Amino acid sequence: MLEGLVVSNIVLWIVVLALLVAVIALTRQIGILYERIAPMGALMMDTGPRVGEPAPVFQLADLGGAGIALGQPAEKSTLLFFLAPGCPVGKKLLPILRSVSQSEDAWLRIVLASDGEAREHQAFYRKEKLAPFPYVLSTELGMSFRIAKLPYAVLIDEAGRIRAKGLVNSREQLESLFTARELGVSSVQEYIGQRA
Repeated sequence: MLEGLVVSNIVLWIVVLALLVAVIALTRQIGILYERIAPMGALMMDTGPRVGEPAPVFQLADLGGAGIALGQPAEKSTLLFFLAPGCPVGKKLLPILRSVSQSEDAWLRIVLASDGEAREHQAFYRKEKLAPFPYVLSTELGMSFRIAKLPYAVLIDEAGRIRAKGLVNSREQLESLFTARELGVSSVQEYIGQRA
């Protein structure tokens, strides 16, 4: 009986040590996996004006008729957010833009941008209650930034220079533009690449 107890105790310790080795190996693999899929932020397409360059200058009227100056020195930075009425991801981000507008109001203004028929955009503007945001329609604006996919955002600083830009599908990607500005890099991808 005593032999059986000793044998079972030895087997138990072997199992515990094997489990400890397995946990250490899994922890290492989770660390490697995390590095591979680390949050990358907004996907920056390398087209249009580069980060650090002056933004194209535009004088546009928003849907309400007010004048909007873009690319010129201003009191606040500008988040130029390109969207389309039929884009479900853009619609999903509208509450996030409202939240960001309130929390970052001291240094940031948000301008919505698109192109197309004014009637469709005015209906979208009313339906989604976008009155707090200037909303401009301009094909030339999208072409000057070479916007190919939506929703896309460009962060322009107070001096009229592009600080960050990228394809934005979530709150994290939107906030990565602000993080890139704070870190003084063109994108979070660049920052992660520098640290690797």
